[in-house]
Amino acid sequence: MHDRDKLYIDGSWVPSAGKGTIDVVNAATEEVMGRVPEGTPADVEKAAAAAKAASPTWASTSVDDRVKFVQQLSEALQARTEEIATIITGEVGTPFMISQIAQAGLPALMAGSYVQIAQEFPWEEQIGNSTIVREPIGVVGCITPWNYPLHQVVAKIAPALTAGCTIVLKPSEVAPLTAFVLADIFDDIGLPNGVFNLVSGTGPVVGEALVTNPDVDMVSFTGSTRAGKRVMELASQQVKKVALELGGKSPFIALEDAPADEAVKAGLSSCYLNGGQTCIAWTRMLVPESRKDEFVAAAKAEAESFQPADPMEVTTKLGPMISETQRERVRDYIKKGVDEGATLVTGGAEAPEGLEKGFFVRPTVFADVNNDMTIAREEIFGPVLSIITYKDEDDAVRIANDTVYGLHAGVYGGDKEHAKQVGRRIEAGQVDINGQGFNPLAPFGGYKQSGIGREYGKYGLEEFLQVKSLQSS
Repeated sequence: MHDRDKLYIDGSWVPSAGKGTIDVVNAATEEVMGRVPEGTPADVEKAAAAAKAASPTWASTSVDDRVKFVQQLSEALQARTEEIATIITGEVGTPFMISQIAQAGLPALMAGSYVQIAQEFPWEEQIGNSTIVREPIGVVGCITPWNYPLHQVVAKIAPALTAGCTIVLKPSEVAPLTAFVLADIFDDIGLPNGVFNLVSGTGPVVGEALVTNPDVDMVSFTGSTRAGKRVMELASQQVKKVALELGGKSPFIALEDAPADEAVKAGLSSCYLNGGQTCIAWTRMLVPESRKDEFVAAAKAEAESFQPADPMEVTTKLGPMISETQRERVRDYIKKGVDEGATLVTGGAEAPEGLEKGFFVRPTVFADVNNDMTIAREEIFGPVLSIITYKDEDDAVRIANDTVYGLHAGVYGGDKEHAKQVGRRIEAGQVDINGQGFNPLAPFGGYKQSGIGREYGKYGLEEFLQVKSLQSS
């Protein structure tokens, strides 16, 4: 059991002002694997006050000294890879092999990247008679989701600390345990009191108290578009800066000359990553009308290789959904796809055979989907692929862009340069060409209702800085 009975505020582990606790449930066994405090607005007030008090000293600390802590964070995360991966595989259901790379390895890499970024960053520049300086924005409230619970935290706090900001973190109450490991690390390495504070709890209580707290200068939020709109609404009352990384309904265009097997393998690897519980998942596969049968057959064969199983087994490619709520949500979308006339190629809403325990969903593929169907419009957050046909390239781009979202996309073609040209026409913050992998230094964020601002690399650092110009003769 991973029981935590205290919050981390002003450099100390302290009891919550409330008496409530939140159970953390193992996604594969449905058993309680830990508990954390159910924080209160009073806890947020205390944490924000600590962050505000620590802000001037931390902001005036040299960049070199700040990134020493970020480097130590990276090393400590690396040393605890197996522990972190095991916890997240339990909380979220991510297959353990993927947890080691993405859930545990990526945050260590992300933190370490800011050491060099800080050295190369233009903290000051001269324009005519003006000296342009970049200063930390102050106290940052970070609100993070459950699907990549540590990575999404580190993607915010590593650049925020490098920038000279102090932090109050509210992790997802569904997968909060690695945030406590993070606080342990900061305590061990001696990060100054008040620079990092952790308050666990629910969004409507702790999250809203954090967004509305007058000591908080900026809110960095990752989660659903619906919740992001609420953050923006509340923050607007104090004209507070917000950075939002929200939902997606990402298209994957297989061009006329794309090799079907290769393209489908890349497409489903994205769609089913982390059980489909990934905001950038390519959930709409756009294929040429003339080659529909070939792509549908390839997708069926590939999807059926993703058999749900115990996420701790090394061969498992598809684990459970994070919770019963999420499992039922995904199953409801599958039923809706059938009801609206899409062709169920493989999978379905029934429980996978032999998996009585755990929040498992069958890997599902729909064909004959049109872009007006619910399964093509709304973010499902499960292993559900919609195959949509297009007449020609212009039609493919039109369908790809026919969405309120614009987070991510993919293009696959026989001619890489031509595929890049198509990628330029897609309204999305990132577009992968021919299955190219994740780049933690490239800017990450969305167009349209997928968000505001960018994370990762120097672009992520800029989010936590404000610009001042000093005019002199």
